[in-house]
Amino acid sequence: MIVSGWLPGLCIGWMALAAGEGAFAASEVRLDWKDNRLTVLSPRLPGGKVEIWYLEAFCRKGSTRRKWEETVVPQQTVRLDGSGPTRHLRLKTTLEGGGVEVEHDLRAVPEGVRFDLRLTSTGNQAVDVEWAQPCLQLAAFSGRTQETYLEKCFLFTDRADNHGLTRLSELPRNEEALYRGGQVYVPAGIDREDVNPRPLSDVVPINGLTGCFSADEKTVIAMAWDRTQELFQGVITCMHADFHIGGLRPGETKRRYGKLYLLDNDIPRLLRLYHQDFPHWKEDAAER
Repeated sequence: MIVSGWLPGLCIGWMALAAGEGAFAASEVRLDWKDNRLTVLSPRLPGGKVEIWYLEAFCRKGSTRRKWEETVVPQQTVRLDGSGPTRHLRLKTTLEGGGVEVEHDLRAVPEGVRFDLRLTSTGNQAVDVEWAQPCLQLAAFSGRTQETYLEKCFLFTDRADNHGLTRLSELPRNEEALYRGGQVYVPAGIDREDVNPRPLSDVVPINGLTGCFSADEKTVIAMAWDRTQELFQGVITCMHADFHIGGLRPGETKRRYGKLYLLDNDIPRLLRLYHQDFPHWKEDAAER
């Protein structure tokens, strides 16, 4: 068996910067999953929870100019450890026709949720599975609608002020694409022919982190992965940090790591956590 991918500074990063005053503790976060919906529960979240369409899709290469139904790889996911809220979830996804199995290990950790994925090709042919997308749904968290939530959502650009944090309402938008609506932000090193078939922004994010402020601006939710395919503002009051897979050879196994951040509105702390959790993000982006 071929094993590729790398373990970033997750063990160090997720254990370091232990939750400080006002931070979300692992003990106050619970996870539940049913029908491809991951629910993150905490009394400190607006409405007590946030939902992620997990996972919305696994996608083939050449997706930018192709009908969505021709890009998505059919999948079936099951929960392996009972039902109901817990601090530790295990899931298993089988991709149709390609001989690919994905094992998911999800854990509540200080200031968020950790995702640990193991993707394995069990067949004798290479598999075109280039990227995948978890869909972070933000209507309740932001207190906004599809038409008004852009000023709550952010990513990081090369602006010198505010640590590079840029709200989507401050960025220029493109509108032409195979499908109208939304906006796709592609990091350096990713082929722009292999992303969402919605309008492509000319803005290049400087890291793989995207998120949203709560309605009262007191809380931040954000998501990142060790390898980023795109950051995407979707069409159901959602944000995506979609992760890169890069295909699988026969017998190959790849690991992917992600984190959902939950913390008070403290952007310097968010960035410190991110850089400790994913110290090699820039180097990996440059290699792709």
